[in-house]
Amino acid sequence: MKEGWEAVIGLEVHAQLRTESKIFCGCSTAFGDEPNANTCPVCLGLPGALPVLNRRVVEYAAQAALALGLRINTESIFSRKNYFYPDLPKGYQISQYDRPFSEHGAVEAPTTERDEAGHPQEWRLKHFGITRAHIEEDAGKSVHDIGDPGKSYVNLNRSGTPLLEIVSEPDFRSSWEAYDYVGFLRRTLQYIGVCDGNMEEGSLRCDANVSVRRTGAEKFGTKAEIKNLNSLRFLQRAIDYEIDRQIALIEAGGEVVQETRLWNEREAKTYSMRSKEDAHDYRYFPEPDLPPLEVAAEWVETVRAGLPELPEARRRRFIGEYGLSVDDAFTLTGQRELADYYEAVVKASGNSRAAANWVLSELLRELKSGGIDITGSKVRAEHLGALIKLIEDSTISGKIAKDVFADMVATGKAPEEIVREKGLVQITDLGAIEKIVAEVIAANPKQLEAYRAGKTALLGFFVGQVMKASGGKANPQAVNEILKAHLEAEGR
Repeated sequence: MKEGWEAVIGLEVHAQLRTESKIFCGCSTAFGDEPNANTCPVCLGLPGALPVLNRRVVEYAAQAALALGLRINTESIFSRKNYFYPDLPKGYQISQYDRPFSEHGAVEAPTTERDEAGHPQEWRLKHFGITRAHIEEDAGKSVHDIGDPGKSYVNLNRSGTPLLEIVSEPDFRSSWEAYDYVGFLRRTLQYIGVCDGNMEEGSLRCDANVSVRRTGAEKFGTKAEIKNLNSLRFLQRAIDYEIDRQIALIEAGGEVVQETRLWNEREAKTYSMRSKEDAHDYRYFPEPDLPPLEVAAEWVETVRAGLPELPEARRRRFIGEYGLSVDDAFTLTGQRELADYYEAVVKASGNSRAAANWVLSELLRELKSGGIDITGSKVRAEHLGALIKLIEDSTISGKIAKDVFADMVATGKAPEEIVREKGLVQITDLGAIEKIVAEVIAANPKQLEAYRAGKTALLGFFVGQVMKASGGKANPQAVNEILKAHLEAEGR
């Protein structure tokens, strides 16, 4: 950011709650079905069709609110938010306004500044306030990239899917803080299972309200809203562009106007979409077909007690309990299934450090190469733990273990089965290793002479020859010790 300026950023995150049916009717929320197949009189807003609230939506909204430190109101009101848009069939959206489901919360999210290449530097925790998280229905979707280029189409399958809109305080001062916060929200909602967080499919979308002011100023500048960002990277790039645009406009003598803008990724810039509405423009009034939503305090506490360990708490525990670095703990807790997998490997192997090394290096590399995530891995956690134990008890060497692991990735077999089938048990018998060492030394007189003349780096050559002769099965530590003893004896 240009020196002498400060950005002020607030975020509105729209998370689609992971229910099988819509918020006020029984239509499916499945993504990718035939356009307009998942619709009914209720989600189409036809006369006489009455909405009935989906209980699961309330349960998921409560879990999310509690996970984000929000207070759940025992009574909230649904309202009609009136505006015209082609993919809004009723001409209004059922949302919440002055009495939301939950409000007044905060999170401590890990964030970091980045270098010019976007690589994270030192992690730190920062407090971000959350104004409210209210329940609402989604609109449909206008489609502009199919058929006649001069026409737009409307798909109403998404109309009526349940959303939780999470509105932050204007606590962000850089695009990377916004990036990290939304990533934190996404992980948290995925951890508790209320949203799949798939931004490409629109399950998680973000609007960013961006303004700038002179460094040290207290008054906020005029904000512009960047609408419907469905990628963390798009969010970061759009905010940076908008900050630079506003600063350049003010310095040139212009004024920022309150408006809604859209991000064009191909051109890497924002465009004006419409003037920004205020609350009165939407003509909010209570939804007459829905009574107030009431929840008991005892029910809220039951929901709280059922929450799983959250990602930030788990990250701190991994650092303290398993001795992991901040970066390693951050990676391992980035996905609940991966964190569960790692802990299962630790339990099976009894070695948290070795478990982290294998999961972070060998396993994640194979998963990335295969284009799958941890849930699709053929390597079971208990099998990877067993492989680590085979190394530790000297049944196999670390080198052989990598070959065994490759077979585990391909077949899903247990490491003991692979070792037995391929005869890979490590040679630990010292007499057998002595015999191989003697044969290797006798077969390489020139190298022996050079070693005796002071070229001790040739030890690596002899180790390689012994391992080759043993089919890679000789215990490396024993090989080194016996070779040194023999070579030194020969030298004398």
